[in-house]
Amino acid sequence: MTSRPGRVASLLGGGGSIAVAMGVMNVATYGFTMIAARLLGPRDYGAFAGLMATLLVVTVIQLGLQATAARRISADPDHVGQIEHTILGVTYRAALALFVLLLVLTPVIDALLRLDSMPTAALVAVISVPLTVMGGQAGILQGERRWWQLSVLYVLSGVPRLIIGTALIWWRPSESAALVGIALGAVTPVIAGWWFLRRERAPGSVSERHGFRSVMLETFHNSQALLAFFALSNADVIVARNVLPEHEAGLYAGGIILTKAVLFLPQFVVVVAFPSMSTIAEQRRALTLSLSLVTGIGLVVTLGAAVLPRLALVFVGGRQYADITDDLAGFAVLGTVLAALQLLVYSVLARQAHRSVLLVWAALVVLVVVGSLSTTFGQLLLAVVLVDAALFAALLALGLRRARPAEPAAA
Repeated sequence: MTSRPGRVASLLGGGGSIAVAMGVMNVATYGFTMIAARLLGPRDYGAFAGLMATLLVVTVIQLGLQATAARRISADPDHVGQIEHTILGVTYRAALALFVLLLVLTPVIDALLRLDSMPTAALVAVISVPLTVMGGQAGILQGERRWWQLSVLYVLSGVPRLIIGTALIWWRPSESAALVGIALGAVTPVIAGWWFLRRERAPGSVSERHGFRSVMLETFHNSQALLAFFALSNADVIVARNVLPEHEAGLYAGGIILTKAVLFLPQFVVVVAFPSMSTIAEQRRALTLSLSLVTGIGLVVTLGAAVLPRLALVFVGGRQYADITDDLAGFAVLGTVLAALQLLVYSVLARQAHRSVLLVWAALVVLVVVGSLSTTFGQLLLAVVLVDAALFAALLALGLRRARPAEPAAA
């Protein structure tokens, strides 16, 4: 029998560089968000948070491409040349289409987030291009298990944003300057990805399974599943922006900084566990073990926020957000639930259980309706936690029921 420490090592083996790189990326991203909260103040940061929430929803195409590429290359290495060529073709077309769509929707973004700045809203379309291209590049590297190169991409996704973005908002504290910093930082990993993949592979043997249409269809299914999750995990910031006074909406956005930290902190577990969750014999063990790791990390942060709320406030944005000191543990609970939900959504992708995604869309509708009835950020936070917890329970029950337990090892 394999011991529990042995199972942990088995699940996470080979992912050490990814864990470190994603840790650096998340710390840099979180650091930039915290600096932006301090330099912009609650009012302007509320607008910036809305833009960041929109960008997170936009990244579903990036993550959908990455999941598609990684799954196909890992499952069918004999056709890696064809898959790589097809993935890159789909990636460039998706980036262009998304840019045009978001450019057309610029007035809608401007009105929804109450920016009163069309150029600022248009920056969302510009940023979407490098973000999408990186998704295809990262998926190829992940599928080929080129962990060092993938780690470089993750580090470059966070550190340049921190350096360039901080310099720009220090020079001119506004949400538009912050977005320009994000745009410039997003180009860096794309350049690295191009360098790593500059040598074209021979197509080799060709299969209809990896044709353009098939890859596009899987990318669409993966992206809409991730869109449902990211819309759910970011809708509350937009709801707050529209139903709460500007100051309270800014306070809520400040608390969400802690939520996002808890959500992204165990993200490396999802990256490493995804292949195991795609294997029938390992589905249940991989799901339960990785879920334990994710919730354990979240509970530690929640306990820290409850015991040392003033210290946690420093990482949120400082004394400007002192009004939410007593609510920080609640925001950490929300982050823990969202981190566990993210893992469950990836388990849905691993099983290709498309119907389960309908539950996520339904939860989004409920959250918007119930959240719109809130009059304070405390009421909104409670509503969001309850809706997400109910969805977690439903997806976990379905996941455990459909995931087959591992067969006992032969004597």
